[in-house]
Amino acid sequence: MKEEFVSLMGFDTSRDVDRAVEQALGVNRRTYAVPLEAYRRGGEYIVIADVPGVDIRDIDVRVERNVVTITVQRRPKFAPDDLVLIDERPRGEFIRRLFLGDSLDDAGLTAHLGNGVLTLLVPVDESSSPRQVEISSRPEDEHTRNSEPPSGD
Repeated sequence: MKEEFVSLMGFDTSRDVDRAVEQALGVNRRTYAVPLEAYRRGGEYIVIADVPGVDIRDIDVRVERNVVTITVQRRPKFAPDDLVLIDERPRGEFIRRLFLGDSLDDAGLTAHLGNGVLTLLVPVDESSSPRQVEISSRPEDEHTRNSEPPSGD
């Protein structure tokens, strides 16, 4: 029986230097955006954000003046006294803002988190939906009767 050993120690010296600098500064220098997907289906807009490994308590969704703000806080899983061998997962606070058009019902916005995916449902405001305007066909309308030009007397 042959045994295989897997080493968790990194050998990429340039990445090791970057990691050492990041750990010394206490920050992750890379900037990551929350990946989004947005589309309309019927009477609502659907926005999907990938937030894998983030606890529901670390996600905040707010609406203010037609702007939806998604704030995600990703924290490291290791403890301060753990010996960290590899630390490449992005962490910190990530913010995305979406501007809602006047035709959307921001009061009806709902959010759901499942399997590392945040889903926002934004209904279209009923008052902005297209509607048929009825046209009257009276033979003589008050507006046309009173709009005759005055006589030249």
